[in-house]
Amino acid sequence: MTIHAQPASFQIPPKMRAAQCTGYGDNVDQILSVLEHDTPRLGADKPPAAFKNEMLLKVLAVALAPGDARVISGKTREFQGPPSFPYTPGGDVCGIVAAVPEETKKGGPCKFRVGDRVAARFMNKPLGMLGEYALCNTSVCDVVPQNVSSEDAAALVSSAMVAVIIADRIHEGDRVLIYGAGGGVGSHLCQMARLRGASYVAGVGREPQRLLEKPLSCDYAVDYKKIDPLSVEEWYDKPFDVVIDLAGGVWPALLRHRSSGGPSIVKPAKANGHYLTTTPDDPIFEIHSVWALLKTFLFPSLWRAIYTRYGLSRASLPKYSYVMALPETSEAVTRTLTLASENKLIPCIDPQGPFPFTSDGVRRAFELQASKHAKGKVVIKVSCEKWD
Repeated sequence: MTIHAQPASFQIPPKMRAAQCTGYGDNVDQILSVLEHDTPRLGADKPPAAFKNEMLLKVLAVALAPGDARVISGKTREFQGPPSFPYTPGGDVCGIVAAVPEETKKGGPCKFRVGDRVAARFMNKPLGMLGEYALCNTSVCDVVPQNVSSEDAAALVSSAMVAVIIADRIHEGDRVLIYGAGGGVGSHLCQMARLRGASYVAGVGREPQRLLEKPLSCDYAVDYKKIDPLSVEEWYDKPFDVVIDLAGGVWPALLRHRSSGGPSIVKPAKANGHYLTTTPDDPIFEIHSVWALLKTFLFPSLWRAIYTRYGLSRASLPKYSYVMALPETSEAVTRTLTLASENKLIPCIDPQGPFPFTSDGVRRAFELQASKHAKGKVVIKVSCEKWD
């Protein structure tokens, strides 16, 4: 592989600081530290997530997601585990292009140039980004607009992109209910629902007051610890067109509520009601075999999609759809960054961050992500926007 030559001011050091995870577990104080490590070399080192079409970034910021905490836990090690230990975690990144290949694997020049500030989401597995330099995939990447900060770009490139994709299923005039409205995806989906023309947006979360305030701006908010959203009587007369479950466990609750004989807060399939989810019933899942993977994801989703569209349940349940497939192109990344640059989508970062790029800062960030109680995205600031 031929690499574009670097200007003298863009010297890439042989060593860097990187987060290093030495094993699986929940105690990040014991297994996660920021240490000196070899700088990855474009063309010589393979990305730990085993993707192609890579380029080298000087990393500015990294945003965490549920997958990052899941990989460290080891609960899906057979499918998402690193190739070896120690490994560098992190999948969603914003950085400055430090080196690009002369020609991509598909032929033709790389569309990015040294010095571009870009954001890229994870590809295959969330691995390799939480260091001062990282190899990212060019296929799910785009240049960051000047008026979007690096921390915001890292926060937007995956979770907000998922929100943009889900929102494509919302139509003008829809009444929308979002479970998990205060999280990384939910904080942006509340905004996108309104942007898509939803007439009424309700959110379910731990802090209802935050859901009512800008930029989320829900019309109604429920603290699920105090009130069962399925029992809010004012929604019986005007049921939702779309219920979106980002938290997990809502479908079984919906079935129990139907069995009790009570009215529903969501329209049935025959009235074009929809139930969208990005997670299995138990969001904290453990999978170590293909059979377990099929039982957790494929079989329940496929069966529910069938019987809510073609069975008698069409009269009492909304159409079930699992909507977690991420595109392997940059189109959705571009859309998301453009919306942010136009101030139509406001990035939501947990106020405890951005966390510093120290052992303690990285550990606290992972603890917050694993708690599932982050207020928006968990972001780590790795370096400043300049070359040393």
